[in-house]
Amino acid sequence: MENFEKKATRFLQDGIPFLFIIDFEKSIKQVFTFEEAANQNIFFNIKGNGNDENFAKTNLEGVDFNLKPTMVSKEIYENAFNTVKQELNNGNSFLLNLTFPTALNTTVDLNEIYQKAHAPYKLLYKDKFVVFSPECYLKIKDGSIFSYPMKGTINSNVPNAEDLLLSNKKELYEHNTIVDLIRNDLSMIAKKVRVNKFRFVDKIKKGNQELLQTSTEIQGELPENWKDNFASLLLKTLPAGSISGAPKKKTLEIISTAEIEPRGFYTGIFGVFDGEQIDSAVSIRFIEKINKKLFYKSGGGITHLSEMEEEYQELLEKIYVPII
Repeated sequence: MENFEKKATRFLQDGIPFLFIIDFEKSIKQVFTFEEAANQNIFFNIKGNGNDENFAKTNLEGVDFNLKPTMVSKEIYENAFNTVKQELNNGNSFLLNLTFPTALNTTVDLNEIYQKAHAPYKLLYKDKFVVFSPECYLKIKDGSIFSYPMKGTINSNVPNAEDLLLSNKKELYEHNTIVDLIRNDLSMIAKKVRVNKFRFVDKIKKGNQELLQTSTEIQGELPENWKDNFASLLLKTLPAGSISGAPKKKTLEIISTAEIEPRGFYTGIFGVFDGEQIDSAVSIRFIEKINKKLFYKSGGGITHLSEMEEEYQELLEKIYVPII
């Protein structure tokens, strides 16, 4: 049986479109043709490119998409937050993305969420989890590699929202740290790494509301034979810096002790090779079924400027389905 690296390389060299999925810990690495994925009840759509044209749609009229989250207790979150802040104060990390699962008391199911969610990167993995991510991880086009780290969010209904977002010192620090980390990650596998557009503002749908999110475009040039080594090059950059932190190695150690459970596929990546180009996403905006109950997994970046109450509230703010 072919492993991840061999199968991905063969498909790339033969020009066969495929889906790839990697979990946060890099312990599960999967490659499927579009048909293989559908046969295993794995459906995806990346900016219109996918295998969900035959996805069995259901009548959503009257379906209640109220997720009714039950947040993890503030005491549990505060204990993890204080652990992280102590590590930050000790200089062991500059930025750490702290995540938690939130139980949902909802009647909606994963298939219905996949069908209704509006996002550039969507994935339904069997009856186990659904992702509707706004965040691109890596794109490869004509030998160039691009990354678009997202850091910094505000509700557009807030007066002077864009000015407040761009002038927020905590958000600027967080964004700068991640941009430096991603530049370093890309420099391990590409040359001439540079920032093309710094901290531009994107609009993201949140139910009936709209969020403003800051992103940066980073570009590098891959070696001519990148298709022969794509899998190993990709794995060198993982996990994604925007949902781990910096410095990455030590921050990952802190995450493993501060968070209450392993992340699994949450904050891993998934992507597609369409026969010519690669596009991939960070697996955020993530709902997982565990023991027949749905959990929304979310998080936020913790820095020395972070306040516990604000970060706890951010977990709740990120629990939504961007409905079409």
